Amino acid sequence: MTFVAAIPALYLVATPIGNLGDITLRALDVLGKVSLVAAEDTRTTRNLLAAHGLRNRTTSFHQHNWRRKLPSLLEHLKTGDVALVSEAGTPGLSDPGYELVVATLEHGIPVVPVPGPSALLAALIVSGLPLREFHYLGYLPSRPGPRRQTLARVAGEPATLVIFEAPHRLRQTLQDMLLVLGDRRLAVCRELTKLHEEVFRGDVSAALAHFKEPRGECTLVVDGAPAGAHAPAAVNDLETELRRCRELGLTARQATALVSQKLGVPRRQVYRAWLRLR
Repeated sequence: MTFVAAIPALYLVATPIGNLGDITLRALDVLGKVSLVAAEDTRTTRNLLAAHGLRNRTTSFHQHNWRRKLPSLLEHLKTGDVALVSEAGTPGLSDPGYELVVATLEHGIPVVPVPGPSALLAALIVSGLPLREFHYLGYLPSRPGPRRQTLARVAGEPATLVIFEAPHRLRQTLQDMLLVLGDRRLAVCRELTKLHEEVFRGDVSAALAHFKEPRGECTLVVDGAPAGAHAPAAVNDLETELRRCRELGLTARQATALVSQKLGVPRRQVYRAWLRLR
């Protein structure tokens, strides 16, 4: 089994998201032959390599050092192959792999996918929600205001939404989803392919009641907007949304921006409704 191209190439190698048995034969072949492995987490990658009897040279490449490491990786690619791996799953999704791919292509160096495990696709197919169209949002902003604004931008989309979330922010994200998107159906996929794998299916309020002290990385698959979500908002809808914002302690500016974007109502109209409620 051979993969070596006539000239050096960047290989995007998918690695297990939990269960080490999920790595492909082709991924092992590539990892065993490249001269350098660029890893989001070198400890995790070295453990994976050691588990399969591989002892490749590794270097770190993550969100905190990618700008500094990019030139050296491009220099290496002039003479040798590089395999890019994320901490888990497919590189380039919610990690700095994208920047490396773009720079590699700009230098005329081939980029080769080595597909395999993906938390995104695993969560989608097990969610029980529509798969015909989906919108991947990655990790939402950590601050409440920007997070709610991001959710408001997609509140009217009929496509299924996919979100990555850390356990310590899961409840805050679910609360903001309840505020901005409403009590939609969703699946919370936790620790996929690992020993304590869990797929919770229900609605947002039920998920909040279920996940009191969440642990492990989560992928959220959320039902798209119901039919008619783009219709003009009624006065009652507007006032209901503003009351919910007031209960959550949002300022007039925050509430106006959020509800305007969610319901498609001009900001001036929303602000006037906010003043009436006062």
